[in-house]
Formats: sequence, structure tokens, C-alpha cells
Amino acid sequence: MTYVPDLYGSLVFNEHTMQERLPSATYKQLMRTIRDGAPLDLDVANVVAHAMKEWAIEKGATHYTHWFQPLTGITSEKHDSFIDPTPDGRAIMTFSGKELIQGEPDASSFPSGGLRATFEARGYTAWDPTSYAFIKDEVLCIPTAFCSYTGEALDKKTPLLRSMRAVQEQASRVLALFGEECGRVSANVGAEQEYFLIAEKDYTRRMDLMLTGRTLFGYSPCKGQELEEHYFGAIRPTVSAYMKELDDELWKLGVPAKTKHNEVAPAQHELAPIYSEANRGIDENLLTMEKMRLLASHYGLVCLQHEKPFEGVNGSGKHNNWSISAGSKNLLDPGEHPMENLRFLVFLTGVVQAVDDYQELLRMAVASAGNDHRLGANEAPPAIVSMFLGDELGAMVDALIAGEDYNEAGRLAMDLGVDVLPSFLKDNSDRNRTSPFAFTGNKFEFRMPGSSVNLSDCNMILNTAMAKSLKDFADAMEGNAGEAFVEAATDYVRDTLRAHQRIIFNGNGYSAEWEEEAARRGLANHKTTADALPCFVAPESIALFEEFGVLSESEVRSRYEVKLEKYNKLINIEARVMRRMMRRLYLPAISAYAAKVAEHVAAVKAVAPSLDASVQEAQLARIMSGLSEAQEKFDALAARHKEIAGIEDAQEAANANAHELLPLMESLRATVDDLEILVPAADWPVPSYNEILFYA
Repeated sequence: MTYVPDLYGSLVFNEHTMQERLPSATYKQLMRTIRDGAPLDLDVANVVAHAMKEWAIEKGATHYTHWFQPLTGITSEKHDSFIDPTPDGRAIMTFSGKELIQGEPDASSFPSGGLRATFEARGYTAWDPTSYAFIKDEVLCIPTAFCSYTGEALDKKTPLLRSMRAVQEQASRVLALFGEECGRVSANVGAEQEYFLIAEKDYTRRMDLMLTGRTLFGYSPCKGQELEEHYFGAIRPTVSAYMKELDDELWKLGVPAKTKHNEVAPAQHELAPIYSEANRGIDENLLTMEKMRLLASHYGLVCLQHEKPFEGVNGSGKHNNWSISAGSKNLLDPGEHPMENLRFLVFLTGVVQAVDDYQELLRMAVASAGNDHRLGANEAPPAIVSMFLGDELGAMVDALIAGEDYNEAGRLAMDLGVDVLPSFLKDNSDRNRTSPFAFTGNKFEFRMPGSSVNLSDCNMILNTAMAKSLKDFADAMEGNAGEAFVEAATDYVRDTLRAHQRIIFNGNGYSAEWEEEAARRGLANHKTTADALPCFVAPESIALFEEFGVLSESEVRSRYEVKLEKYNKLINIEARVMRRMMRRLYLPAISAYAAKVAEHVAAVKAVAPSLDASVQEAQLARIMSGLSEAQEKFDALAARHKEIAGIEDAQEAANANAHELLPLMESLRATVDDLEILVPAADWPVPSYNEILFYA
């Protein structure tokens, strides 16, 4: 067994490796770039590139790549070897500072939302030194930003970095009002990744899983998650071996994989890391997702990261744990006496204001064809954005708003009534798994993102909205100091919390009553991606992004177009797969079985006309009725699918897909699923949920 501290980060050109391999002056200059944003000199880059190349070759690397995140949301890479032929027919291994800093992938084949025409192919990748280079599959991977020839961001990373700069600038202004020298302020992220593991042999027999990531048909399993035995249950040996290899591979890459367990649904699992700075944390989550998919085949498994691969059991999310820190100080830590911690109250108020003002943007950021099936399905938060503060913070906020004194409850000791069991302190508030945005002690857990999402979008919006809140506070406090500042800041906190109190909800987010209450409060409830996306290009959204230099109007509009296009393409693929499976699998299989039953009835009557064949005749009638109904619904789906394909306006097409085509698909599915339980397993053309979810 490898000693974990020796394994950890062994394939990462991290700060420890830099300190070992770079000259002292070069190391200090690079750290100024990483920590303070100082410009990077080409001479420094040349020294870093040489050291990085030598280290990578020692680790077995032969190629390098600029590893980036185009608007597809996944990662991309183009590999170039280190070889440089010499005149005498040999080759040396070289890597320059220019090659480290800048690359030039073809930009024409990535989505750009109209920023680039097809014939305008040039794009650039630029080294992001704040996220460590690493080795993957004998390739040195250099995290980079990706932009067009004309300078617009064509990726997820660049706006995220801009939003982190905005938070730093505005948080530094606020901390200065408190007389605190903060150094670097950073937004931090920890991404809890949920996923399914199923047998490869079943996966390859399901065209819908292979092409769309989810089952478009499938009757509920006889046993699902109702016995609640899978959650935190013993991990089956095959899955345990997979998880162990996954841990090892992630630890080599410096990904702080910490927690692993079975999730609620059968065949569902979760991996959670330790916090890191948002930019690096999101890079690490994308690496985690890639490793999850690739390693599963070593065990005859397939990793599913779709938000809702199976109807009737829980889907998969990716909880985004978010906080802000200044050096070693967590600015969302209430401390022992939160009511007396004015700095905490200011930052808490900033989050409340940000989430309320930009609730629709946050919903938009997690909108996807897959996540629409998950949100609000009694397993995930509803599509309504709200905040949970817990009993103590909630009561404290109520007291602040009312201008009343607040008596802290203090933490209570838990006595379990058994002497041998230790007593411990109870937290000041419970957890609320129905809340989209819940305070969990010293951070907020944004529970709405789906398992397949790139977290850059929602964190970019969180950071930018928070920067706006902090800027409003800093602007309002200018000229105040000492007791005048404390009084003005307290009044500001009270007034702002009162103005945004509607976003705070500590109750059951699954209840029908909450949906009605949220409507009375004026909170948005966008249940589909088609409904959620337009707010991205609303004037107030564009103004927010432009104010902090996070996205230009053209960059916002391009992302809106890309999201619309992706949504429409995914629904189109699902409809095509559903139609193909109906024509080539389900209709033939059901018809063939109906013929078998008819032949059996005819044979019985021919041999013994007096015998009662009513059971078989009733079964045949049910099958034929269902088959006729399925054919009718199939024809309606095919006709509407063809009509929607001709709609040129992307938003209009998305509306039609969400509110017309998907209901037709769901109706067809229901009819076919009802027929599944009438047809013997040997005659059914695909593995059932019982087989898929309960593999050995």
C-alpha cells in the first residue's frame, strides 16, 4: 500500500514542487503573480517552463496540452509533444515560456453563441498560474483560459476569474472599513459530486442511456429506495475497489477527495472533497468527473453523471459549498457571538441581498435539460430559490429587523441516556435538505446544481452578486468611522435584511403551501430551462456583469444563445432516440408478444373449444389496446417533433420543447412502461430497472 502523503500531489506542479525546482528569485516572482495578480515576465515564464518540462519528463510525460473549458462545459485538450528535431536526425525535448503562456487551438468548432463565425477559426489559450499544472495520462496539462481572436471570453474559467477579482476588490474595501488588512480575499468552493454506477453489460443494451445519459423508458423497480437501506449502507466490493482506485488517482492529482458513501437511490454514490479556492476547486471537480467516468470500465461498470438517469428514484446533484475567506479568516464564520460580530453580519447581509436580487440568475445558472427532471422532485430543492438560515441565525435576523434585543441560545450538550456514550455539543441549527441555499455553520450550501454541471457559472454569478452587495455597503459607509461607522453599519444591516426578508425561508421547500407562499412573496418559480434562460439577457443582469467587468453584453448574449442551443439539441436528441427505440425495439417486441398470445388463444380454442380462454383474451386485449395507444402517441410525438425542428427562433423552439414536446414524450413513456409489466422479461428488448439498479 502506498503511503498517502507520498502519493498526494505527486503528479502536480504545486507550490512545494515549484519551491524545490525553481530558482528562489523566479519562485518569488511567480508567487507574486499567483497571490497578488502581478504581471508575469516572459523571462520568468521561460525558467518556469523549463523546470516544468524537466519535472514532467521525469514523471513519464511526453506531451503537453493547454487544458481549458469551452462553453460546452466540459474540458478540452490538444496534445503537442516536447520533441524538437535536430539537424543531425535526432531530437531534443524542449518547452518554452511562450508555449507555456499561450496556445492557439482552433476556435471555430466550439460553441460561441455568435461571437465567432465558422470561418473565423483563430482562438487563444492563456496560462492560468493560479491553478496548478498536472500530469494526466503522460501529458502535462496546463490549466488555461480560452478567448477569441478579438478578445471575448469563449470559456467558463475567464468570467469566473473576473468574478473572483470583483469579490476581492469589494471585500477588501469592506474589510478596510473595519480596519483590517486582509491580504488576498478568495471565494472558496467544495463540490459534493453524486453519481450512479451500473453494469456495463446493461448500459450497452440501453440506447437511451448511451446517447442521452438517461432512461427514456422504464417501469419503476419492484424495490427502489423506500426501505432507505442504501444510504450510508455497506459498499459492495466492486464499487469499493472502484472508489479506492478513484481516491488514489485523485490524490495523485492533488484533488482532496475526503468523503465517499452510498447515496439514497440504489446504485447511487457520492464523493466530497475538502474546500479549495473556487477556481482550483472547479478545475478539480472537472478532473474528478473525468476520472469517475474513465475508471469505471476497469470494473465492468459505467459511471452515470446525468441528473436523472432513472425515473422514480432520486436523481444526482452537485452541492456547491461556497464561502469567502481573507487569508485564514472565514468571513462567513459567525464566531461564538454572532450578534456581536458586526463584520459577519455585514457579509451575511450581503449574501442575503445577493441571493434575493439575483435569484433568477442563480436559477438560470443551474438550468439544464437534465436538471429540469430533478428540481422539485422530492429529492432536490424546488425551482424556487430561497435561503435557510437555521433557528438561531433566523431568530437573530428577526430580532435585528424588529430592532429588538436578542438573547443567544448557546450550544446545548446532547445526552443520549447511555453512560458509555460520550456527550457532545449540539449545533445551533438543524439542516434543511429542501432548501436551495442553506447556511451550514460557516458556509452556504447551494443545493440546486445538477451532477453534470460545470460549477463555474453559478459561482461566477454568486461572486458577482456578492461583489455588488459589498460595493453597495462600502459606498454607503464612505466617510464613517469609529462609533459613527458601527451605528451606520448596524442600521444598514437592519434595513437591508428587512428589504430582502422574503428570500429567507426555514420551512419545508417540498410543500405545496410553500409554492403558494413563494408566489405571494414575489419569488420566481421557473420550472423549466426554457422559462429560466431569458433572465440572463435581462437589462439588470447585463448591467451587473458589465459593472464589474465580468461579462460584456456580447459575452452575456453569446452564452444565452449557447445555453438555448444546447437545450434544444439535447431535447432533439432525446426525441430522436425515443422514436428510434419505439420503431426498432418496443413496437416490434410488443407486437411479437401479442402475436404469441393470439396464437396461444387460437391453439387452445382449436384443441378444446369448450375451455375458458378469457384470461388470455383479456391479456391480449390489454396489450393490443396499449399498442394502439402507443402508436397513436408515437405518431403525435413524431409530428410535433418535426414541426419544432422547423422553428428558427431558439427561444420559441425551447418553449415548444419544454411545454409541448416533453409532455408528449412523457405520455408515450407512460404507455410503454405500462406494457413492460405485461410482457415477459425474455421478450422485453432492454434490461429493466430491476436488473440495472440491483446488479451483483
